[in-house]
Amino acid sequence: MYDRILFFVYLGVLLLSSLAAFCLFGRDKALAGKEGAVRIREKTLLFFTVFGGAAGAFFGRRAFRHKTNKRFFSVTVVFALLLQTGTLLFLLWKAGGFCR
Repeated sequence: MYDRILFFVYLGVLLLSSLAAFCLFGRDKALAGKEGAVRIREKTLLFFTVFGGAAGAFFGRRAFRHKTNKRFFSVTVVFALLLQTGTLLFLLWKAGGFCR
């Protein structure tokens, strides 16, 4: 029972973090072309990517064409996405799947 709760809590964290990461990448891209605008720090973008927002960062980078030429961002996003997906699948397996 607690395995299912943990799965859904983790899924919720991933969804909220991904939404935040997607919005942050979009906001930073919008600010990138403006003279004197205070941009979002790369540390902040990477923080949301690593701590649950890898899916949002992945799609945000594609949708806004932002930070796509930075190798460190690419490696970090892919690695975090694999790790978060693997963790989610492990929790789903521990919970007995959806057909329990």
